[in-house]
Amino acid sequence: MPSITETLELLGTESLKKKFNLLYGDDQNVISGQIERYSQLIKDFEQRYGGQDVYLFSSPGRSEISGNHTDHNLGKVIAASINMDCIGVAEKTDDPIVSIKSITYNEDFTIDLSRLEEHVDGSGTETLVRGILKGFGKFGFATGGFKVCITSDVISAAGVSSSASFEMLISSILNYFYNDNRMDVVACAKIGQYAENIEWDKQSGLLDQIACGYGGLITIDFADPQVPVIQNLDFAAINEQYDLLIVPTGANHANLSDEYSSIPSEMKAVAGYFGAKVLRELDAGKVLGKLAEVRAEAGDRAVLRALHFFEENNRVDQQVAALNENRAEDFLRLVTASGNSSWKWLQNCYSNTTPELQGVTLYLALTELFIAQHGEGACRVHGGGFAGVIMALLPKRLTSAYIDYMSNYSSQDIYQIRIRQVGSVNINSL
Repeated sequence: MPSITETLELLGTESLKKKFNLLYGDDQNVISGQIERYSQLIKDFEQRYGGQDVYLFSSPGRSEISGNHTDHNLGKVIAASINMDCIGVAEKTDDPIVSIKSITYNEDFTIDLSRLEEHVDGSGTETLVRGILKGFGKFGFATGGFKVCITSDVISAAGVSSSASFEMLISSILNYFYNDNRMDVVACAKIGQYAENIEWDKQSGLLDQIACGYGGLITIDFADPQVPVIQNLDFAAINEQYDLLIVPTGANHANLSDEYSSIPSEMKAVAGYFGAKVLRELDAGKVLGKLAEVRAEAGDRAVLRALHFFEENNRVDQQVAALNENRAEDFLRLVTASGNSSWKWLQNCYSNTTPELQGVTLYLALTELFIAQHGEGACRVHGGGFAGVIMALLPKRLTSAYIDYMSNYSSQDIYQIRIRQVGSVNINSL
Protein backbone atom coordinates (compact mmCIF):
# COMPACT_ATOMS: atom_id res chain seq x y z
CA MET A 1 0.00 0.00 0.00
CA PRO A 2 1.69 3.23 -1.15
CA SER A 3 2.08 6.01 1.38
CA ILE A 4 1.46 9.63 0.50
CA THR A 5 5.21 10.24 0.28
CA GLU A 6 5.68 7.20 -1.97
CA THR A 7 2.78 8.26 -4.18
CA LEU A 8 4.23 11.74 -4.64
CA GLU A 9 7.54 10.13 -5.55
CA LEU A 10 5.75 7.79 -7.97
CA LEU A 11 4.55 10.79 -9.98
CA GLY A 12 8.14 11.55 -10.94
CA THR A 13 8.94 8.09 -12.30
CA GLU A 14 9.11 6.92 -15.92
CA SER A 15 6.68 4.07 -15.18
CA LEU A 16 4.01 6.56 -14.09
CA LYS A 17 4.62 8.75 -17.15
CA LYS A 18 4.05 5.71 -19.38
CA LYS A 19 0.72 5.14 -17.63
CA PHE A 20 -0.18 8.79 -18.15
CA ASN A 21 0.62 8.39 -21.85
CA LEU A 22 -2.26 5.90 -22.04
CA LEU A 23 -4.58 8.40 -20.38
CA TYR A 24 -3.46 11.75 -21.72
CA GLY A 25 -1.30 11.19 -24.81
CA ASP A 26 2.41 11.77 -25.33
CA ASP A 27 2.55 15.58 -25.26
CA GLN A 28 5.12 16.23 -22.53
CA ASN A 29 3.57 19.57 -21.60
CA VAL A 30 0.26 17.83 -21.02
CA ILE A 31 1.93 15.08 -18.98
CA SER A 32 3.74 17.67 -16.85
CA GLY A 33 0.44 19.46 -16.25
CA GLN A 34 -1.22 16.22 -15.17
CA ILE A 35 1.64 15.38 -12.79
CA GLU A 36 1.17 18.79 -11.18
CA ARG A 37 -2.59 18.23 -11.04
CA TYR A 38 -2.27 14.88 -9.26
CA SER A 39 0.44 16.21 -6.94
CA GLN A 40 -1.83 19.02 -5.83
CA LEU A 41 -4.73 16.62 -5.26
CA ILE A 42 -2.52 14.39 -3.08
CA LYS A 43 -1.57 17.45 -1.03
CA ASP A 44 -5.25 18.42 -0.78
CA PHE A 45 -6.02 14.91 0.47
CA GLU A 46 -3.27 15.08 3.08
CA GLN A 47 -4.45 18.51 4.27
CA ARG A 48 -8.09 17.35 4.53
CA TYR A 49 -7.68 13.80 5.86
CA GLY A 50 -4.09 13.27 6.91
CA GLY A 51 -3.97 9.72 5.68
CA GLN A 52 -1.32 7.07 5.15
CA ASP A 53 -1.98 4.76 2.18
CA VAL A 54 -3.50 6.27 -0.94
CA TYR A 55 -4.31 5.18 -4.47
CA LEU A 56 -4.90 7.16 -7.66
CA PHE A 57 -8.06 6.79 -9.75
CA SER A 58 -9.18 8.30 -13.05
CA SER A 59 -12.49 8.20 -14.91
CA PRO A 60 -12.89 9.90 -18.30
CA GLY A 61 -15.74 11.83 -19.79
CA ARG A 62 -17.25 10.62 -23.02
CA SER A 63 -18.11 11.80 -26.50
CA GLU A 64 -21.19 10.45 -28.24
CA ILE A 65 -20.61 10.17 -31.98
CA SER A 66 -23.87 8.60 -33.18
CA GLY A 67 -26.92 6.81 -31.83
CA ASN A 68 -28.26 9.89 -30.07
CA HIS A 69 -30.92 8.98 -27.49
CA THR A 70 -31.36 5.35 -28.52
CA ASP A 71 -29.81 3.41 -25.62
CA HIS A 72 -32.88 3.74 -23.37
CA ASN A 73 -34.93 1.98 -26.06
CA LEU A 74 -32.22 -0.67 -26.54
CA GLY A 75 -30.69 0.79 -29.67
CA LYS A 76 -27.16 1.08 -31.04
CA VAL A 77 -24.56 3.79 -30.40
CA ILE A 78 -21.02 4.88 -31.21
CA ALA A 79 -19.18 6.63 -28.38
CA ALA A 80 -15.70 7.22 -27.01
CA SER A 81 -13.83 7.87 -23.79
CA ILE A 82 -12.07 11.24 -23.93
CA ASN A 83 -9.07 12.83 -22.26
CA MET A 84 -11.10 15.01 -19.91
CA ASP A 85 -11.40 13.13 -16.64
CA CYS A 86 -12.50 13.03 -13.03
CA ILE A 87 -9.61 11.98 -10.78
CA GLY A 88 -9.46 10.87 -7.16
CA VAL A 89 -6.93 10.25 -4.44
CA ALA A 90 -8.46 7.64 -2.14
CA GLU A 91 -7.69 5.68 1.01
CA LYS A 92 -9.52 2.62 2.30
CA THR A 93 -10.71 2.89 5.93
CA ASP A 94 -11.78 0.44 8.63
CA ASP A 95 -14.95 2.31 9.61
CA PRO A 96 -18.28 2.32 7.67
CA ILE A 97 -17.94 5.98 6.68
CA VAL A 98 -17.54 7.31 3.14
CA SER A 99 -15.91 10.76 3.16
CA ILE A 100 -15.81 12.80 -0.03
CA LYS A 101 -14.27 16.18 -0.71
CA SER A 102 -14.78 17.63 -4.18
CA ILE A 103 -12.28 20.36 -4.95
CA THR A 104 -13.98 21.30 -8.22
CA TYR A 105 -17.45 21.79 -6.73
CA ASN A 106 -16.43 22.80 -3.21
CA GLU A 107 -18.36 19.99 -1.53
CA ASP A 108 -17.35 18.10 1.61
CA PHE A 109 -19.62 15.45 3.11
CA THR A 110 -19.72 12.05 4.81
CA ILE A 111 -22.11 9.12 4.45
CA ASP A 112 -22.64 6.51 7.15
CA LEU A 113 -23.11 3.14 5.42
CA SER A 114 -25.11 1.86 8.39
CA ARG A 115 -27.71 4.62 7.86
CA LEU A 116 -28.07 4.59 4.07
CA GLU A 117 -31.83 4.17 4.13
CA GLU A 118 -32.41 7.29 6.18
CA HIS A 119 -33.67 10.27 4.21
CA VAL A 120 -31.09 13.04 3.96
CA ASP A 121 -31.55 16.37 2.19
CA GLY A 122 -28.04 16.45 0.76
CA SER A 123 -26.59 17.96 -2.40
CA GLY A 124 -27.07 16.33 -5.79
CA THR A 125 -23.60 14.85 -5.52
CA GLU A 126 -24.29 13.33 -2.11
CA THR A 127 -27.61 11.95 -3.33
CA LEU A 128 -25.86 10.34 -6.29
CA VAL A 129 -23.20 8.74 -4.07
CA ARG A 130 -25.92 7.36 -1.80
CA GLY A 131 -27.55 5.85 -4.87
CA ILE A 132 -24.29 4.22 -5.93
CA LEU A 133 -23.74 2.77 -2.47
CA LYS A 134 -27.30 1.40 -2.42
CA GLY A 135 -26.78 0.04 -5.93
CA PHE A 136 -23.71 -1.93 -4.87
CA GLY A 137 -25.80 -3.67 -2.24
CA LYS A 138 -28.75 -4.24 -4.56
CA PHE A 139 -26.57 -5.90 -7.19
CA GLY A 140 -24.75 -8.05 -4.67
CA PHE A 141 -21.40 -6.27 -4.40
CA ALA A 142 -19.50 -5.21 -1.29
CA THR A 143 -19.06 -1.70 0.07
CA GLY A 144 -17.02 -0.19 2.87
CA GLY A 145 -15.51 3.01 4.10
CA PHE A 146 -13.06 5.19 2.23
CA LYS A 147 -11.86 8.76 2.03
CA VAL A 148 -11.36 10.52 -1.29
CA CYS A 149 -10.44 13.92 -2.67
CA ILE A 150 -11.75 14.50 -6.17
CA THR A 151 -11.24 17.04 -8.92
CA SER A 152 -12.59 17.06 -12.46
CA ASP A 153 -12.02 18.83 -15.75
CA VAL A 154 -15.00 17.13 -17.42
CA ILE A 155 -17.22 20.06 -18.40
CA SER A 156 -20.26 20.07 -16.13
CA ALA A 157 -23.81 19.89 -17.50
CA ALA A 158 -22.55 20.09 -21.07
CA GLY A 159 -23.04 16.72 -22.72
CA VAL A 160 -19.70 15.03 -21.97
CA SER A 161 -21.11 13.07 -19.02
CA SER A 162 -19.55 14.67 -15.98
CA SER A 163 -22.07 12.78 -13.82
CA ALA A 164 -21.34 9.38 -15.39
CA SER A 165 -17.61 10.06 -15.12
CA PHE A 166 -18.07 10.72 -11.40
CA GLU A 167 -20.27 7.64 -10.96
CA MET A 168 -17.69 5.41 -12.60
CA LEU A 169 -14.92 6.92 -10.47
CA ILE A 170 -16.76 6.07 -7.24
CA SER A 171 -17.57 2.62 -8.60
CA SER A 172 -13.91 2.06 -9.52
CA ILE A 173 -12.85 2.92 -5.97
CA LEU A 174 -15.37 0.51 -4.44
CA ASN A 175 -14.50 -2.14 -7.02
CA TYR A 176 -10.79 -1.93 -6.19
CA PHE A 177 -11.06 -1.60 -2.42
CA TYR A 178 -13.88 -4.06 -1.70
CA ASN A 179 -14.52 -6.29 -4.71
CA ASP A 180 -11.02 -7.41 -5.73
CA ASN A 181 -11.36 -5.41 -8.96
CA ARG A 182 -13.48 -8.24 -10.39
CA MET A 183 -16.45 -6.10 -11.47
CA ASP A 184 -16.64 -5.47 -15.20
CA VAL A 185 -17.62 -2.19 -16.82
CA VAL A 186 -21.23 -3.20 -17.40
CA ALA A 187 -21.73 -4.10 -13.73
CA CYS A 188 -20.41 -0.70 -12.65
CA ALA A 189 -22.47 1.03 -15.36
CA LYS A 190 -25.69 -0.59 -14.16
CA ILE A 191 -25.04 0.72 -10.67
CA GLY A 192 -24.51 4.24 -12.02
CA GLN A 193 -27.72 3.94 -14.02
CA TYR A 194 -29.56 2.68 -10.92
CA ALA A 195 -28.36 5.70 -8.94
CA GLU A 196 -29.60 8.09 -11.63
CA ASN A 197 -32.91 6.32 -12.19
CA ILE A 198 -33.81 5.81 -8.53
CA GLU A 199 -32.14 8.67 -6.65
CA TRP A 200 -32.29 11.35 -9.35
CA ASP A 201 -35.48 10.15 -11.08
CA LYS A 202 -33.65 10.56 -14.39
CA GLN A 203 -34.55 8.11 -17.15
CA SER A 204 -31.12 7.24 -18.48
CA GLY A 205 -29.71 4.27 -20.35
CA LEU A 206 -26.27 2.74 -19.97
CA LEU A 207 -24.49 4.61 -22.77
CA ASP A 208 -22.78 7.27 -20.69
CA GLN A 209 -21.48 4.97 -17.99
CA ILE A 210 -20.20 2.31 -20.40
CA ALA A 211 -18.50 4.88 -22.63
CA CYS A 212 -16.77 6.42 -19.61
CA GLY A 213 -15.80 3.07 -18.18
CA TYR A 214 -14.69 1.09 -21.22
CA GLY A 215 -12.08 3.19 -23.03
CA GLY A 216 -11.41 3.87 -26.71
CA LEU A 217 -13.90 4.28 -29.54
CA ILE A 218 -16.65 1.68 -29.24
CA THR A 219 -20.00 0.69 -30.62
CA ILE A 220 -22.60 -0.73 -28.23
CA ASP A 221 -25.68 -2.75 -29.11
CA PHE A 222 -28.20 -2.68 -26.25
CA ALA A 223 -30.59 -5.30 -27.70
CA ASP A 224 -30.02 -7.34 -24.54
CA PRO A 225 -29.74 -4.71 -21.78
CA GLN A 226 -28.35 -7.28 -19.37
CA VAL A 227 -25.51 -8.16 -21.72
CA PRO A 228 -24.91 -5.27 -24.14
CA VAL A 229 -22.55 -6.13 -26.98
CA ILE A 230 -19.49 -3.85 -26.95
CA GLN A 231 -17.11 -3.74 -29.90
CA ASN A 232 -13.89 -1.75 -30.22
CA LEU A 233 -13.59 0.36 -33.36
CA ASP A 234 -10.51 1.47 -35.22
CA PHE A 235 -10.51 5.26 -35.26
CA ALA A 236 -7.31 5.58 -37.31
CA ALA A 237 -9.09 6.59 -40.53
CA ILE A 238 -10.58 9.61 -38.76
CA ASN A 239 -7.88 10.29 -36.18
CA GLU A 240 -5.13 10.77 -38.74
CA GLN A 241 -7.03 13.39 -40.70
CA TYR A 242 -9.55 15.06 -38.39
CA ASP A 243 -9.80 16.78 -35.03
CA LEU A 244 -12.69 16.24 -32.63
CA LEU A 245 -13.80 19.54 -31.12
CA ILE A 246 -16.25 20.20 -28.31
CA VAL A 247 -17.81 23.67 -28.53
CA PRO A 248 -19.69 25.01 -25.46
CA THR A 249 -22.66 27.20 -26.32
CA GLY A 250 -22.69 29.16 -23.07
CA ALA A 251 -25.70 27.40 -21.49
CA ASN A 252 -25.91 24.16 -19.56
CA HIS A 253 -28.51 21.43 -19.25
CA ALA A 254 -28.52 21.12 -15.47
CA ASN A 255 -32.24 21.91 -15.09
CA LEU A 256 -33.64 20.09 -18.09
CA SER A 257 -34.41 16.66 -16.67
CA ASP A 258 -38.03 16.83 -17.83
CA GLU A 259 -36.91 17.45 -21.41
CA TYR A 260 -34.59 14.44 -21.33
CA SER A 261 -37.16 12.21 -19.71
CA SER A 262 -39.73 13.12 -22.36
CA ILE A 263 -37.67 11.42 -25.08
CA PRO A 264 -37.65 7.86 -23.72
CA SER A 265 -41.22 8.33 -22.46
CA GLU A 266 -42.50 9.32 -25.90
CA MET A 267 -40.54 6.60 -27.68
CA LYS A 268 -41.93 4.03 -25.26
CA ALA A 269 -45.44 5.43 -25.76
CA VAL A 270 -45.15 4.57 -29.48
CA ALA A 271 -43.87 1.11 -28.58
CA GLY A 272 -46.68 0.73 -26.06
CA TYR A 273 -49.33 1.24 -28.73
CA PHE A 274 -48.18 -2.06 -30.22
CA GLY A 275 -47.91 -3.80 -26.86
CA ALA A 276 -44.12 -3.51 -26.80
CA LYS A 277 -41.98 -2.07 -24.02
CA VAL A 278 -39.34 -0.42 -26.21
CA LEU A 279 -38.89 0.51 -29.86
CA ARG A 280 -36.21 -2.14 -30.43
CA GLU A 281 -39.05 -4.67 -30.45
CA LEU A 282 -40.57 -2.95 -33.52
CA ASP A 283 -39.50 -1.63 -36.91
CA ALA A 284 -40.33 1.55 -38.81
CA GLY A 285 -42.68 -0.28 -41.20
CA LYS A 286 -44.94 -1.35 -38.37
CA VAL A 287 -45.21 2.21 -37.04
CA LEU A 288 -45.82 3.71 -40.49
CA GLY A 289 -48.44 1.04 -41.21
CA LYS A 290 -50.52 2.40 -38.34
CA LEU A 291 -49.43 6.02 -38.61
CA ALA A 292 -52.80 7.70 -38.12
CA GLU A 293 -53.61 5.62 -35.07
CA VAL A 294 -50.18 6.10 -33.49
CA ARG A 295 -50.31 9.87 -34.08
CA ALA A 296 -53.68 10.02 -32.32
CA GLU A 297 -52.45 7.89 -29.42
CA ALA A 298 -48.90 9.19 -28.82
CA GLY A 299 -48.65 12.48 -30.75
CA ASP A 300 -46.66 13.64 -33.74
CA ARG A 301 -43.44 14.39 -31.86
CA ALA A 302 -43.42 10.89 -30.40
CA VAL A 303 -43.74 9.43 -33.91
CA LEU A 304 -40.87 11.59 -35.17
CA ARG A 305 -38.72 10.51 -32.25
CA ALA A 306 -39.53 6.88 -32.98
CA LEU A 307 -38.52 7.28 -36.63
CA HIS A 308 -35.28 8.89 -35.45
CA PHE A 309 -34.60 5.78 -33.37
CA PHE A 310 -35.00 3.40 -36.31
CA GLU A 311 -32.87 5.52 -38.64
CA GLU A 312 -30.12 5.98 -36.04
CA ASN A 313 -29.76 2.22 -35.63
CA ASN A 314 -29.29 1.87 -39.39
CA ARG A 315 -26.76 4.72 -39.43
CA VAL A 316 -24.67 3.18 -36.67
CA ASP A 317 -24.35 -0.02 -38.71
CA GLN A 318 -23.32 2.01 -41.76
CA GLN A 319 -20.77 4.01 -39.75
CA VAL A 320 -19.19 0.91 -38.26
CA ALA A 321 -18.79 -0.46 -41.78
CA ALA A 322 -17.31 2.85 -42.98
CA LEU A 323 -14.72 2.80 -40.19
CA ASN A 324 -13.85 -0.83 -40.81
CA GLU A 325 -13.31 -0.04 -44.49
CA ASN A 326 -11.38 3.23 -43.88
CA ARG A 327 -14.07 5.33 -45.59
CA ALA A 328 -13.61 8.51 -43.56
CA GLU A 329 -15.74 10.72 -45.82
CA ASP A 330 -18.70 8.36 -45.59
CA PHE A 331 -18.33 8.22 -41.81
CA LEU A 332 -18.41 12.02 -41.56
CA ARG A 333 -21.39 12.26 -43.90
CA LEU A 334 -23.28 9.94 -41.57
CA VAL A 335 -22.26 11.99 -38.50
CA THR A 336 -23.90 14.98 -40.17
CA ALA A 337 -26.99 12.92 -41.03
CA SER A 338 -27.23 11.76 -37.42
CA GLY A 339 -26.98 15.35 -36.20
CA ASN A 340 -29.66 16.51 -38.62
CA SER A 341 -31.95 13.76 -37.40
CA SER A 342 -31.40 14.87 -33.81
CA TRP A 343 -32.20 18.42 -34.82
CA LYS A 344 -35.30 17.77 -36.95
CA TRP A 345 -36.76 14.43 -35.84
CA LEU A 346 -35.60 13.89 -32.27
CA GLN A 347 -35.91 17.64 -31.58
CA ASN A 348 -33.38 17.94 -28.76
CA CYS A 349 -31.46 21.02 -29.85
CA TYR A 350 -33.46 23.50 -27.76
CA SER A 351 -36.13 23.45 -25.10
CA ASN A 352 -39.73 24.11 -26.04
CA THR A 353 -40.13 25.93 -22.72
CA THR A 354 -37.51 28.53 -23.69
CA PRO A 355 -37.52 28.75 -27.50
CA GLU A 356 -35.77 32.11 -27.37
CA LEU A 357 -32.64 30.34 -26.09
CA GLN A 358 -31.14 28.36 -28.95
CA GLY A 359 -27.40 28.31 -28.41
CA VAL A 360 -27.03 24.78 -29.77
CA THR A 361 -28.92 25.46 -33.00
CA LEU A 362 -27.17 28.81 -33.49
CA TYR A 363 -23.71 27.29 -33.03
CA LEU A 364 -24.63 24.43 -35.36
CA ALA A 365 -25.73 26.96 -37.97
CA LEU A 366 -22.48 28.91 -37.63
CA THR A 367 -20.47 25.70 -37.93
CA GLU A 368 -22.46 24.57 -40.95
CA LEU A 369 -21.66 27.89 -42.64
CA PHE A 370 -17.96 27.32 -41.94
CA ILE A 371 -18.09 23.75 -43.28
CA ALA A 372 -20.00 24.86 -46.38
CA GLN A 373 -17.35 27.50 -47.05
CA HIS A 374 -14.47 25.03 -46.75
CA GLY A 375 -16.23 21.98 -48.18
CA GLU A 376 -15.29 19.44 -45.53
CA GLY A 377 -16.20 18.43 -41.97
CA ALA A 378 -19.19 17.45 -39.84
CA CYS A 379 -21.03 18.77 -36.80
CA ARG A 380 -23.87 17.69 -34.53
CA VAL A 381 -25.53 18.32 -31.18
CA HIS A 382 -23.48 16.60 -28.53
CA GLY A 383 -24.79 14.50 -25.67
CA GLY A 384 -28.32 14.79 -24.38
CA GLY A 385 -28.92 18.11 -26.08
CA PHE A 386 -31.35 20.97 -25.38
CA ALA A 387 -28.38 23.06 -24.17
CA GLY A 388 -24.69 22.50 -23.56
CA VAL A 389 -22.28 21.79 -26.37
CA ILE A 390 -21.97 20.81 -30.00
CA MET A 391 -19.36 18.57 -31.57
CA ALA A 392 -17.38 19.28 -34.72
CA LEU A 393 -15.18 16.90 -36.71
CA LEU A 394 -12.90 18.98 -38.92
CA PRO A 395 -9.81 18.38 -41.04
CA LYS A 396 -6.72 19.16 -38.97
CA ARG A 397 -5.73 21.88 -41.43
CA LEU A 398 -8.97 23.76 -40.62
CA THR A 399 -8.93 23.49 -36.82
CA SER A 400 -7.12 26.76 -36.09
CA ALA A 401 -9.22 28.63 -38.66
CA TYR A 402 -12.43 27.27 -37.10
CA ILE A 403 -11.39 28.26 -33.58
CA ASP A 404 -10.57 31.77 -34.83
CA TYR A 405 -13.87 31.90 -36.70
CA MET A 406 -15.96 30.88 -33.67
CA SER A 407 -14.09 33.35 -31.44
CA ASN A 408 -15.82 36.09 -33.42
CA TYR A 409 -19.15 34.92 -31.97
CA SER A 410 -18.29 33.40 -28.60
CA SER A 411 -15.96 33.91 -25.66
CA GLN A 412 -16.27 30.22 -24.68
CA ASP A 413 -13.20 28.00 -24.86
CA ILE A 414 -13.25 25.35 -27.57
CA TYR A 415 -11.88 21.99 -26.49
CA GLN A 416 -9.74 19.87 -28.79
CA ILE A 417 -10.48 16.33 -27.64
CA ARG A 418 -8.38 13.20 -27.82
CA ILE A 419 -9.93 9.74 -27.60
CA ARG A 420 -8.25 7.84 -24.79
CA GLN A 421 -7.85 4.07 -24.84
CA VAL A 422 -8.31 3.49 -21.10
CA GLY A 423 -11.61 3.90 -19.28
CA SER A 424 -12.22 4.22 -15.53
CA VAL A 425 -9.22 2.80 -13.73
CA ASN A 426 -7.09 2.48 -10.63
CA ILE A 427 -3.88 3.99 -12.00
CA ASN A 428 -1.63 2.09 -9.61
CA SER A 429 -2.77 -1.21 -11.12
CA LEU A 430 -2.40 -0.15 -14.78
